[in-house]
Amino acid sequence: MTEIYIDGDACPVREEVYRVADRFNVIVHVVSNGSRPIRPPTDPRIRMVTVAEGADVADDWIAERITATDLCVTSDIPLAARCLAKGARAIASYGKVWTDDNIGSALVGREIGYAMREAGHTTRGPAPMTKADRSKFLEALDRELRAALRPKPVFRPIPMP
Repeated sequence: MTEIYIDGDACPVREEVYRVADRFNVIVHVVSNGSRPIRPPTDPRIRMVTVAEGADVADDWIAERITATDLCVTSDIPLAARCLAKGARAIASYGKVWTDDNIGSALVGREIGYAMREAGHTTRGPAPMTKADRSKFLEALDRELRAALRPKPVFRPIPMP
């Protein structure tokens, strides 16, 4: 059964995920270390998970549990890569769908940005969320969730006479 995992502490599209999940009747895990208060919804399909504080603890929790039928909402590129490695789908909060084709260059770009900051250069942070970003996210979430819910074709070899 397909489930959605949200890297919850800094996710600006939780409410959008809740609405889409309700429409598709799927479980959502909102994973957070509790550093930012998140108001838990009353829907029993939305499960609030509070992990211990620490670097990557929430990411580890998600990566250990996500399966190939699931979807992760995260703007954390290394977490998206870990989800993809398990065959899951991953979407950034601004609507970018992470794939095997684009995750490598995103990881390299992240490392370049880190090296530049370490060398004293100023880099831009993420742009503020816009209505267009939310719309793009909702379209991507709907499309990716439909694909995740679609039954996988089963390969059955044709017997040779």
